[in-house]
Amino acid sequence: MAETVTNWAGNITYTAKELHRPHSLDALRALVAGSDRVRVLGSGHSFNEIAEPGVEGALVSLGGLPVEVDVDSAARTVRVGGGVRYSELARHVHERGFALPNMASLPHISVAGSVATGTHGSGIHNGSLAAPVREVEIVTADGSTVVIGRDDERFGGAVTSLGALGVVTALTLDLEPSYEVEQHLFTELPLAGLDFDTLETVLAAAYSVSLFTDWREPGFRQVWLKRRTDQPLPDFPWAAPATEKLHPVPGMPAVNCTEQFGVPGPWHERLPHFRAEFTPSSGAELQSEYLLPRPYALDMLHALDAIRTTLAPVLQTCEVRTVAADTQWLSPAYGRDTVAVHFTWVEDTDAVLPVVRRVEKALDGLDARPHWGKVFSALPLDRYPRLGDFRALAQVLDPGGKFANAFVRDILAG
Repeated sequence: MAETVTNWAGNITYTAKELHRPHSLDALRALVAGSDRVRVLGSGHSFNEIAEPGVEGALVSLGGLPVEVDVDSAARTVRVGGGVRYSELARHVHERGFALPNMASLPHISVAGSVATGTHGSGIHNGSLAAPVREVEIVTADGSTVVIGRDDERFGGAVTSLGALGVVTALTLDLEPSYEVEQHLFTELPLAGLDFDTLETVLAAAYSVSLFTDWREPGFRQVWLKRRTDQPLPDFPWAAPATEKLHPVPGMPAVNCTEQFGVPGPWHERLPHFRAEFTPSSGAELQSEYLLPRPYALDMLHALDAIRTTLAPVLQTCEVRTVAADTQWLSPAYGRDTVAVHFTWVEDTDAVLPVVRRVEKALDGLDARPHWGKVFSALPLDRYPRLGDFRALAQVLDPGGKFANAFVRDILAG
């Protein structure tokens, strides 16, 4: 009898022949070798059918594997198991005096799943969460393990791989010395008068910058500046300092948000927007995100402002961030410094999908790439110049298509 599992948001139900939680790598290898179809369920924070294995497929959770976080102080690296979440990784790394260069807004998501879908934090000099990866270990279709490092010509396709090459059982990440971060929040940054140079300065005002709006009025309701304490204090004359603690979703209590008002703290307790010990984000929601070349940032804002009366009724909050260019072939930030616009929608698929299509129409001509784990309607594969190389790599590592569900087959077709 088939098993069903819902994602975190509850908008997707995955149907599988069986849900497996292997407790050892040997059990995982045997499972993969003996299955016809395999997909891996990370932390369940994707909002589409990327993890759907099909009724005859095996859905695999790595949450039963031992929590492996092995810090090499001399090499300044950490080897982390495929089922580990960022909150677990960060705690272990920080205890050893090290840090990651960045984190996403949620610390609850799995490391392997995040880098596989091109997930990111913010900062014009900060790459996606895949940027620190120096080696990936993958269990392939026959149950054997392949290790691909930065010096391997396949590396550009191996990390942000959508689970299409096999089951990622471990990643090795670069580390840096631990640092502290403080958050400074501002309110009401107007869109009027915001020219290209000023917007660039705003987005570069701190180590990590997030702009939030509900699009009920032009401009941004909140600006979150995350400053490393070993870097200069930001000068931000374009908006007023916040006078109370804020949640990115207007009206929500800020109790589950990381500490604000310039109180310094460890990197992993400030770079995310939300505390690891609380339920992430607002709970009931859908999410979409589009990543564009950063020179199009102002054009993107004006395009969205023109349809804000369409956006606002189904929108909880919209966040604008930046991501430095990377070299992963399927990364939405591949080959270009990027501006990302993220939408947290209400939990109403029928109402949201027409608005998603309207957003995509508004961004047409701005070379937008959707986040692989979010809600989108159009998949512009012509915007990935190394897609052919990825298809060739998938053919070599998974010639029988064991890891290719309907979502992946649409990408690999051609």
